[in-house]
Order: sequence, then structure tokens, then C-alpha cells
Amino acid sequence: MEYGLSDILQLIGALGLFLFGMKVMSEALTDLAGDRMRAILQTMTSNRFMGIFTGFLITSVIQSSSATTLMVVSFSNASLLTLTEALGVIMGANIGTTITAWLITLLGFKVSMSALALPLVGFGFLFTFSKRKQWQYWGGFIIGFGLLFVGLQFLKDAMPDIHQNPEILAFLQRYTDLGFGSVLLFLLIGTLLTVIIQSSSATMALTLVMTAEGWIPFELAAAMVLGENIGTTITANIAAFVGNFRARQTAFAHFIFNVIGVVWMLLLFYPFLDGISWLSQELGSASPYLTAAAIPVAISLFHTSFNICNSLLLVWFINPIARLVSRVIPEKEAPEKAIEEPKFLNEKVLLFPQTAIASLEQESRYLFEHAVFEIVAHALNLHRTDILSDLKAKHVIRMSKENLQTDVRALYLLKVKRIYSQIISYAIHAQSDLDLSEKQHRRIMQIKFANRKMVEIIRDVSELNRNISLYKEEGHPVMQAEYDKFRKKMVKVLRAIQVYRAGANKEVTSEVLLKLSEEAKANIHQGNLHIDKLIRNNKVSPEMASSLLNDHDHLNEMIQKLIIVAELLYGEKDVMESITPSSSNYQTPVFEEDQLL
Repeated sequence: MEYGLSDILQLIGALGLFLFGMKVMSEALTDLAGDRMRAILQTMTSNRFMGIFTGFLITSVIQSSSATTLMVVSFSNASLLTLTEALGVIMGANIGTTITAWLITLLGFKVSMSALALPLVGFGFLFTFSKRKQWQYWGGFIIGFGLLFVGLQFLKDAMPDIHQNPEILAFLQRYTDLGFGSVLLFLLIGTLLTVIIQSSSATMALTLVMTAEGWIPFELAAAMVLGENIGTTITANIAAFVGNFRARQTAFAHFIFNVIGVVWMLLLFYPFLDGISWLSQELGSASPYLTAAAIPVAISLFHTSFNICNSLLLVWFINPIARLVSRVIPEKEAPEKAIEEPKFLNEKVLLFPQTAIASLEQESRYLFEHAVFEIVAHALNLHRTDILSDLKAKHVIRMSKENLQTDVRALYLLKVKRIYSQIISYAIHAQSDLDLSEKQHRRIMQIKFANRKMVEIIRDVSELNRNISLYKEEGHPVMQAEYDKFRKKMVKVLRAIQVYRAGANKEVTSEVLLKLSEEAKANIHQGNLHIDKLIRNNKVSPEMASSLLNDHDHLNEMIQKLIIVAELLYGEKDVMESITPSSSNYQTPVFEEDQLL
């Protein structure tokens, strides 16, 4: 019997069906438990052992170490995980992925699933008609589970029988008796197969079938498993290639961790295999050296034991590994872009709600801290360095006498407009494309609201800037003194926000901001009385008084909006609850964004 092209295509098709079943099952499980798993990933990595447990738990549930690793890379890219936390999760993912091998070994080889697989697919298909998403996800899981074993059965059937095709064994024999050279060769084969197939689970299934059919002996199958551990790191490194240095560090740490494991295992290869053989016989199986049918159990045992031992050994060296990775891929700032270009937003962040929200927060904070802060300061003829200095506010105003001739609209178009539109666009995509919880949806609404307020602040300061420049040129002493009071008040507010943003004494600074906000509300009435007095005493003309009245209101509205933005972007309490349509703080703009300035 010859093994021709059609037989090879059947083998590839069987492998494809197995992969498709694994993909459907993994995606359904991710839909069922993904958000909870991502929440666990974000909160349960406080120490290295919790990180390992988290990685094991997530991979065991969603049945894909690649999905877990990609999640970890995305979270690292968004600064939600440190390098040491990510490394702990990856260690756990390596252990969790061994569940797949046991699933295949115990059900695919020990139990005949072929008779149940197709009925399972049909049963799962019925669930897809449900209107409830949860039932649809369960249907997808059952369909994927059934297809996985249909593919496995086809894989076993498509694998050539060495008794009818002895030339295959003769071909392999040339490479199986090279001693330790054969081990290294099959380690390379396992690596390449995993890189090509992009699934260590599929390569593991192929390895198990080959051993069950008697193609390769126990030790070479173990070598392929070691190769799969290296090959599976390639997916994460490809994904991290377009990420920032944190993502690349995480993916490279995964590679280093698995390579170190393979190196020490090769040094203890034969004694370790003898130990696995003894253990499998103690558990009631035959010797994998003597019986081909016993190899799948022994390989699954080897896979699990190796990853557990590797994690238990290297968990004590997480920090040295992290330092090594940091030397190879040093921390560096992203290439300087024009400020209107997104610095934290890209298509990758829309993979998960957590990364989307984290990136939207980072982009909004950067916009506030740089563009909005600068525009407000320069519009009031103030320098950022003076505002953030230790000088008293009155000295800052006294020193800042020059007219900076700030074109607020030009700065808005150059530094705000594009990035603002990108933040809103990504926020809308996150709300429409991702399965958000109510809390996550509310957080994105807060971010959008904060960005809208930032644009309104620029509109308000544009009005102030016009009159500050006008009366400075005219040299009117009373008007200059009044506008200096406005500037002094803004210095105090910006300083309080800076302290609040830095996170020191959050409760105290929150009270300071609340007091400033309340003062801004009260000052509207008091300011009007003061301006009326200036008119009565003939210190300002009615036209000047009109400018002061308008700018006084603009200033106090700006103060309230700045404080709202600071609390939304840096605070922990939900300030949206205090903002209602009847509140003076809340304005639903009816104009287009381009008409703001």
C-alpha cells in the first residue's frame, strides 16, 4: 500500500478539523468566562505564586496557552501588568496547557469518542438557536469539543499504518538511532511544527498519534514536546512585535523561560524519562519504552511534570530573568510623535475591554497633562514651569507680564483636535465591538465626558485669552489687575490638580478640589457684585464690565470643568452621579466639535 498525495491531504484536513474544533471550543470558553478571566488576570497577580495560579486557571478554563499569553502581552502593552507579574502568569499558562494533552490522551485514546462526537456536534448546534448569548456560547463549546474529537479520529485514521507502509519506518529509522543527535533533531522538528501550525495543542495531538501508531519512540516524542514548548513562544513574540517595549519584554521573557527549561531538561533528559517511565508504571500503565500504546500517557505525564518542575525551579529566579530581559530589551520611550498622533491607541488595544479602557485613560491623561495644560497656561500668559514651581501664586503672576501671543485655535487644531477625535472613535468602537460590563461601559462614558469637557475648557480659555491680550496692549491698570486675579486663581487650581494627579494625600487634595469647585460656583454671584461696584465708581466702562462679567463666568466654569476632568481621569469616586442635566456643571453640547473654537 502506497501513501500518496490524497492521503497527505487527508492528514492535513484532519489536522485542520482538529485545529478548528480547538479554536471553536477555545473561543466559546473565552466568551463564556473571558471577562471574568481577564478581571482575575488584572487583580490576582500580586505575587509570583498567585500569578502562576492565575495563568494555570485561565489556560485550564479557556484551553489555549496562546490565548492566555496574547492576553498577557496585551495587558503588558497597556501597562496593566509588570514584567515580573506577566512572567508568573506565563509560568502558570505553561502548566495549564498540559490539560489539553490529558484531554486527548484520556478521552481520545482511552475512551472511544468517535461514536459520541457527531451527536455532540448536533446537540451543541441546537443551543445556537437560543436567543440567550450564554446558551449560544455553550453550544459553541459543545460543537468545538465534538469537532476536536472528530478531527482526532480522522487524524488517527489518516496516519499511515507502519505495518502496511514499512518504508515509512525505514525512512524514520535513519533519524531515530543517532543517539542524542536524534533528540536534538526531533526537538527542532517539534519547534518548527508548532511555529508552522501555530498551536502547541495541535502539535501535541500529532505527536501523541504518531507515538500511538508506533512511528517514534518515547524519548523522541518527549524531545518533540520540548520543541513545542519553544515553538509556542513564537506566537506571542510575533504579536508583541508591533507593541511597545513592555509587550516585547513579556514575549521575550516567555521565550527565555521556556528555553532555560528545555536546556536543563536536556541535561537531565534520560534520568528524567526513566523517572516518568517508573511513575507511569506505578500508576498502572505499561512501560513506554516497551509498549507503544503506553506512550501517550507517559508523554502527557512528562509534559505536565516538566512544566511543573520548570515553574517551581524558575519561580525563584523571576527577578533575575526580568533583569536579563530588561537588559536585552531596555525600557525606552516611544518614538516622539507629533502630539496630535495617538501614543497609546492602536488596533491591538481593542482586543479586550481592560486594555481598551487602560489605553483610553492613558491617552486622555496625556492629552490633559500636556496639550490642555499647556494651552490653558499659555492662553493666560503663564509658563508651565512657573505654575509648577514653588513660587507663591502672586509672585508667579508678578513675573508673568509678557504677552505670549497665544493662538488658542491654532494650538487646538495642532495639538488637540486629532487626538480628541481618535479617543472618541476608539471609545465608540470599544462600546460597540466589545462585550462590556455595565461598570466598563460607564467608565468609557466617563472618559468620553472628560474629553468633551477638555475641549470646552479650550473654548472657554480662548475667550479669556482674547481680552487678556487686549487689555494688556491698552495698558488699562484696573482691567489688568482684575485679569491678574483670574490668572492667580487659575494658578492655584492647576497646582491643586497637579498635586491630586500625583496621587499624594488623595483624600486631602480631593477636599481641596471640592472646596475650589464650590468657591467657583459661589463666586459667580459675588463676582457680579464686585463688577457692579467697579462700574458705579467709574473705574471701568460698561463695555469693559461686560467683558469682565463674561470672562468671570468663563473662568469659574473652566475651574469646575478642570476639576471634573481631574476627578474623572485620576479619581476613584464616581463623580458622574453628581452631574445631572439640571446641574450647572453639565452641558450637553449641541454644536459640532469644529465649531467650538
